[in-house]
Amino acid sequence: MQHSRVKEKILLAGKAVFEKKGLDLVIFDLRGISDMADYFLICSGTSDRHLRAIADAIEDALLKIGIKMDHKEGYQESSWILLDYGDLVAHIFNEDKRQYYDLERLWGDAPQVDLSSLGPSAKDEQSSA
Repeated sequence: MQHSRVKEKILLAGKAVFEKKGLDLVIFDLRGISDMADYFLICSGTSDRHLRAIADAIEDALLKIGIKMDHKEGYQESSWILLDYGDLVAHIFNEDKRQYYDLERLWGDAPQVDLSSLGPSAKDEQSSA
């Protein structure tokens, strides 16, 4: 997929998280580091319903531009929802699972995508929500 299309995908997914008030959004650029995906989106929600709302928002936003998901896991259990779009994998956690699996530590050497284009002070609002 062209890089501009991938960039559009990650920004739309990030914006969907922001609009649903997902917490502590981070997007790692894994190109050249991992073959499993080019980008990991990681965020948290406050309840099972909140996690599903974030997942639904990402799916809806990407479907609007014709991008279908390859695979979804954990939607019914809702403590960790994984949305696989091939080059983008979204991880939506409750706080306990996020701390336990600590993907930020695992992928901490990867560069992070600048979230400032998601809206005014998007990253700051994410952290304080």
